Amino acid sequence: MVDCPICGKPVREKDINDHIDSGCETFIIGPNDAAQKAVNVSSNVSSFFHTPVARRATASSAKNAASSSSALAPPPTQHVASANTPSTGTKRHFDDAVIATASRDPPSPSLPKRTKLSTFQKVAPLAERMRPRTLDDVCGQELVGPSGVLRGLVEADRVPSMILWGDPGTGKTTIARLIANTAGNRFVEINSTSSGVGEVKKIFSDARTELTLSGRKTIVFCDEIHRFSKSQQDVFLGPVEAGHITLIGATTENPSFKVVNALLSRCRTFTLNKLTEADLITILRRALEAENCNSPLLDDSMLQYLSAFADGDARTALNLLELAMDLSTRPNTSAAQLKQSLTHTLVYDRAGDQHYDTISAFHKSIRGSDANAALYYLARMLQSGEDPLYIARRLVVVASEDVGLADNSLLPLATAAYAACERLGMPECRINLAHAAVALALAPKSTRAYRGLASAMAAVLEPGVAGLPVPVHLRNAPTRLMREMGFGREYKYNPDFVEGRVKQEYLPEKIRGRVFLEDRDLGTKVDEELVPDVGG
Repeated sequence: MVDCPICGKPVREKDINDHIDSGCETFIIGPNDAAQKAVNVSSNVSSFFHTPVARRATASSAKNAASSSSALAPPPTQHVASANTPSTGTKRHFDDAVIATASRDPPSPSLPKRTKLSTFQKVAPLAERMRPRTLDDVCGQELVGPSGVLRGLVEADRVPSMILWGDPGTGKTTIARLIANTAGNRFVEINSTSSGVGEVKKIFSDARTELTLSGRKTIVFCDEIHRFSKSQQDVFLGPVEAGHITLIGATTENPSFKVVNALLSRCRTFTLNKLTEADLITILRRALEAENCNSPLLDDSMLQYLSAFADGDARTALNLLELAMDLSTRPNTSAAQLKQSLTHTLVYDRAGDQHYDTISAFHKSIRGSDANAALYYLARMLQSGEDPLYIARRLVVVASEDVGLADNSLLPLATAAYAACERLGMPECRINLAHAAVALALAPKSTRAYRGLASAMAAVLEPGVAGLPVPVHLRNAPTRLMREMGFGREYKYNPDFVEGRVKQEYLPEKIRGRVFLEDRDLGTKVDEELVPDVGG
């Protein structure tokens, strides 16, 4: 219950906007509120549900009562009674549920309750039904644990605008809802795939009104915020800066690349941990207990199997469990058959961090001469539908960047592997990719050419180096004027000399003597973990 900021009368918090819209005449809570509601409800329902015949009969009764009022002067209660009493032949029966709906009161306790929640629970997936109800129920996220940073901010009612960054199924949406529920704030949930700028601005306007009238804050949860364009994300800047809303954005992508810097600077970024198998097993056991499932097939080994395939995604784990619960009711179903029936998928986003992380691990495994790891990441990418040409292009780069001068035959091999992928396609070209990947991993490594180019690139960034004049004897002289100016006159054609050896300068005079290509193939650092312990 809150006091209206205009008239000062007590009103239910949920009815404050309707009360103001009515000119401060309705939804007022008073000592005779219950009795007044009954009269209003009866009148409203009666007038709304009467047929035209009933309305005419009622109007006739009212007219007769009015014509005789001067002589008989009936008390006011008689007029109310006649208005609420249908005439003969138009009797209507209104149950408690209709009256309660018209008056916005809860249904009568005597009637069976059929709430939206109970209906939702019957049709919602297991993953939705098993969402934690409190912050204590959240598994695997120390941020909202008893001593977590985010938990402390929520309990102190100092919830900041934030970006929740984590893999799918780690609890971003759940945590956002629990934060709003724990803090007692108004909660609005939007999704960037279905919400436009106009709808978002309307939400901001309502949040300002709510804050002004009742003092209650509004938390706007934006799922998949990285899917908003930069101009759409700019819409959040003003309301967040002014404190009209508290923004909680959820994203599976790196916010540094997907969220505009202006919005990122106004929010705190919290990274959610990837759930471990132990966390997932705890969640699955909790679901089995809630569903009263005692199937012998869903034992600890099966839960561990499902957790391994979920790869840190609680939603995937619960979806697999729900499917397993349905399949386990079939007669003569064994554990092996159950495992074969479940969907085997790998978590891999071809456009997100998984894409870049996996190809990076593949490249570094070849660089480290670990052929086993290279084959693992190659299989992982191919199984997840990665473009084989993308992998082949990376192998061509590896052939020169990491193997380089140590084995010049690997560049033609990698180029041939690319051509094979282009002509054959999957699944045959996977063999060509494996051939090139293993050859590159086992080959000796040399970064002389790669490091030499890097040194030269750094040199041309120095002031005045990139524009140094080319020595005159090295310049081309296609015209007579250029030849008269001495272009190329003192150039010594190397093939004309013994072993091609001549004394001749090739670098501009200012950087003459600079060395970019070193004699060594690799670096000079020593890994301390490889040095034997002399004292032992």
